[in-house]
Amino acid sequence: MAHDAPMIFAVGILGNLVSFCCFLAPVPTFYRICKKKTTEAYQSLPYVAALFTSMLWIFYAYIKTGEILLITINAFGCFIETVYLVIYITYCNKKARFFTFKMIFLFNVGVIFLVVLLTHVLAKERTARIELLGWICVVLSTSVFAAPLSIIKVVIRTKSVEFMPISLSVLLTVSAIMWMAYGILLRDIYVTLPNFVGVTFGTIQIVLYLIYRKNKPGKDQKLPENKDNVSNEENANTTVSGENQGANTAGFVDIEIGEKKEEKKVQEAEKKQDQVGNSRDQTEHNNNSNKTREASTQLQQHKEG
Repeated sequence: MAHDAPMIFAVGILGNLVSFCCFLAPVPTFYRICKKKTTEAYQSLPYVAALFTSMLWIFYAYIKTGEILLITINAFGCFIETVYLVIYITYCNKKARFFTFKMIFLFNVGVIFLVVLLTHVLAKERTARIELLGWICVVLSTSVFAAPLSIIKVVIRTKSVEFMPISLSVLLTVSAIMWMAYGILLRDIYVTLPNFVGVTFGTIQIVLYLIYRKNKPGKDQKLPENKDNVSNEENANTTVSGENQGANTAGFVDIEIGEKKEEKKVQEAEKKQDQVGNSRDQTEHNNNSNKTREASTQLQQHKEG
């Protein structure tokens, strides 16, 4: 396996670079939040889950030892997701802040502590610990696949890819391919499995885009209006870790859906306000014109009299 080391390292570096870009995907969202000083309808669960997943994979890399490339990208993931959460907590309302702290305590403190405890109690030997922790990572990572199913369902139902940003889907699929290749070269099934499924779902999304890219949604083909939260369970699936990018392909797609829906609502609200304002201005203008005409008629009648 020594002769494969340079290739493994190269693939790992590529995986780090692509994953780095994926971690930065929400930057426009938080720029918008900082600019407006409000979180609007955005949810914190995707970022809590992303931080949780990064912490989990760092622990796996630490137990396995020698996995510096997994540690680097997930360490960056922990940093950037913490920054996102700090910004979110700063600008969200009291109810959302309480919910966010509750989720952080539950996942990033409670569940992580439980995983560490179980790993050391149930497995005494290093090999057994790696195996137990690896399967825990696989189960938690593959549990995010409800999100890709949700966006695929929307695309098939509406026959439109309006709410599926293809560039992001391709980026996350490429990331999944990189990490799947990394896992195969390492002969690490725990890295390979989640990303294999991620590549599958990413490929399905790309194929759907090619099929429906020219279609335009009809008036009755819209995303459900009563699901601003894009459901907490689906948002929770937005976990973007350095080696589980494929499993999270639709996670950030769901974020993008939320952003597009929210931006659309804001634009529609602003448009309605403008229309109301214009209508009022027009009414006032008409009233003034009528008054002017009436005054002019009265003055003319007075002169004739």
